Amino acid sequence: MTGTPLIEVEDLRIDLDDGSRRVAAAEGISFRIDRGETFGLVGESGCGKSITALALIGLLRPPLSIGGGAIRFEGREIQHLSAARQRELRGNRIAMIFQEPMTALNPVSPVGRQIAEMFVLHQGKSWREADRLAVEALASVRVPAPERRVKDYPHQLSGGMRQRVMIAIALACGPDLLIADEPTTALDVTVQAEIIELMRNLCAERGTAILMISHDLGLVANVCRRVAVMYAGRIVEERGSADIFRAPSHPYTQGLVDSLPRLGSRAALGRTRLQEIAGVVPAITAFPDGCRFNPRCARATDICRTAAPETTRLDAGGLVRCHHHA
Repeated sequence: MTGTPLIEVEDLRIDLDDGSRRVAAAEGISFRIDRGETFGLVGESGCGKSITALALIGLLRPPLSIGGGAIRFEGREIQHLSAARQRELRGNRIAMIFQEPMTALNPVSPVGRQIAEMFVLHQGKSWREADRLAVEALASVRVPAPERRVKDYPHQLSGGMRQRVMIAIALACGPDLLIADEPTTALDVTVQAEIIELMRNLCAERGTAILMISHDLGLVANVCRRVAVMYAGRIVEERGSADIFRAPSHPYTQGLVDSLPRLGSRAALGRTRLQEIAGVVPAITAFPDGCRFNPRCARATDICRTAAPETTRLDAGGLVRCHHHA
């Protein structure tokens, strides 16, 4: 990759103030996304993916705060912009699809008015013009009878329709970067496929880059060109998606890949148990010393329990943070 990336995160640290001390909820987070690229961020729940996304879009709230590092959008640092400047950027140049549309949408406002707000606030349109554009936005995400649906409230729509409304809101102003945080949560498989295909097509038409956050490795493998794997507040591996799923280097990535069912395997047929990673992601206030994955890792040795591994650049391309990477 050459030139200035659309967004670049360098050594980002996110602090948590628990009332008696400040601890790092995430640290050493570094990655870049180029224009029009689809980049994946994966890991189990509690690894720090969503708070990283909130930091990018300026929505961290106490007890969380940015404790260090830099977030650059088109080469300019944005982590310390005023609240007003962040609002100008958010929704207009950087947009986000949140995990659960039922809680992200305003329950007492028609969905059409929530879409129209984007055009009024960010593009200075009149409400009459914005209402017309809201109908077009719903039509673009394949909502049937958009002229009628703009008057509906969120509870009157199905889960798939609510997610389409969220996509319409996020893409209303033609953002340069779309952050999709678990965009297919709680949707059935066929609706998931429709939503992902819709996002890909719309973003390809507009040249929008996507940061796809998910714990669904199959989804990320099909959508993203590059993938970063996050564990306990740190990125432990970053590579091209084909490489990372074919030959993972970090033991945690290997565990995630091994837990996937494979067509025709005994586990997929229900004859054996799927492999699993023993244990759970540690709490933010209880991260272990050394490599944070060491209590769950079969390769762990004494150095893993005492010294945090440095990031290593792989000969085949990509990065890994492990003392004993494959």
